[in-house]
Amino acid sequence: MLNHLLSWIVFVPLAGAIVILFFPKSMTQWIKWKATALCGFNLLLGCILLAKFNPNVTDIQFLEKASWIPQIGVNYTLGVDGISLPMVFLTLLLSCLACIGSFGIKEREKEYYFLYLLLSTGMLGTFVALDLFLFYIFWEVVLVPMYFLIGIWGGPRKEYAAIKFFLYTLAGSLFMLLGILALYFYSSPHTFDMTELGKIAYSRTFQQFVFLAFFLGFAIKVPIWPFHTWLPDAHVEAPTPISVLLAGVLLKMGTYGFFRISYPILPDGARWFQPWMGVLAVTGIIYGGFVSLAQQDFKKMIAYSSVSHMGFVLLGLAAFTQDGLNGALLQMFNHGTITGGLFLLVGVLYDRAHSRDLNGFGGLGVKMTVYSGILIFFSLASLGLPGLSGFVSEFLCLLGTFQVYRWFAVLACIGIILAATYLLYMIQRVLLGPLNPKWSSLPDINRREIFTLVPLMIFILAVGVYPKFILEYMAPALTALLAKLNGIPF
Repeated sequence: MLNHLLSWIVFVPLAGAIVILFFPKSMTQWIKWKATALCGFNLLLGCILLAKFNPNVTDIQFLEKASWIPQIGVNYTLGVDGISLPMVFLTLLLSCLACIGSFGIKEREKEYYFLYLLLSTGMLGTFVALDLFLFYIFWEVVLVPMYFLIGIWGGPRKEYAAIKFFLYTLAGSLFMLLGILALYFYSSPHTFDMTELGKIAYSRTFQQFVFLAFFLGFAIKVPIWPFHTWLPDAHVEAPTPISVLLAGVLLKMGTYGFFRISYPILPDGARWFQPWMGVLAVTGIIYGGFVSLAQQDFKKMIAYSSVSHMGFVLLGLAAFTQDGLNGALLQMFNHGTITGGLFLLVGVLYDRAHSRDLNGFGGLGVKMTVYSGILIFFSLASLGLPGLSGFVSEFLCLLGTFQVYRWFAVLACIGIILAATYLLYMIQRVLLGPLNPKWSSLPDINRREIFTLVPLMIFILAVGVYPKFILEYMAPALTALLAKLNGIPF
């Protein structure tokens, strides 16, 4: 199994999805537990992957390569390094926890879990594919189940949100496809292999045009301002477990594309676009913070906060320093655990009150004491309290940026102040003050819901107190990437 561990991790959910198709619709409990068991088994495989991974090696590990379509040079190539490993593990963790959180789905469960597992395969495949053709297939596979998961199980405006998500993402994918084809036809012999494409010397003009093509595809997925407008609608209308995966994993696919494709293959294009990356990052950080502060819908506030927090990832990417790249990749992981938990907490409250109006609550700190404590914990992590994971990654992004663009780092600090403002304002409106009599009978968070949040809290605290245990996996691969960007043989 170890020789094909990545294939197992990628295709176990797909195999489970196919098996679920043969279950009668009436066997809802079997379907739920079958899907949850598969996600748990996959998480176990992820733990084995983590244990067997050598953090001191910069090369690709667990490499699987087989000829697939030899007529056009397409290979089935999978592998992980210090850049992709944290994203694979984050996907496995959130997929398992969100599947447990999906027990509240009460209609068309068979179709829901089939699409859910198909989505898991697409997300995992994107992070381990080392062939551009295969990468693009997994990238597009994610689009279809996410469209239906929002469009069928979403809120009142679910069709609008699903179509908007589909059209935006598809438009970005088309630009990315043009970039893939340009790289393919430039190479001789023609290849889609990412490692081989990274060895070719491209002209500066060619790199600039192809970098822009990939940038549009990745920027829409992140999403980077001003390509972000699909995100709040998708988050607000999506069911809670899908919002967790959307914020925790799908947004990271865009920034992962910069780490895996744009930077190592097109270093001159990346250096050319570097200052504009910084401008867009700072704009997104500040814009997302101000818009979050203006929201009355709990879920929409968290959605816009993602625009701001993902801006720190872009800021670290724009720094072209070791600290900046470490911070950007770590922020991707931390944002997944923190924002995933916040969306789960929004779902807990919505399931009880059937409302997300922040101004309509008040005093729940007295009635829902356990829920309140957990909400405060995740909020403090999101605003960057020292000792929790959000502080470490944002600090590294700012530190790396300050070495190159001091004013960008200074302006980005406005986003930290805004995050503290809108999150503490949210806590005041939801938990403090006199208890609204309308919510006097709300039950506190239950054991199943706590179970989905505790693993995330453990990671948030562990990374905040001792970030070395995760940075040691990332740093060697990022050092090699930085050397590539700076034109230094490594």
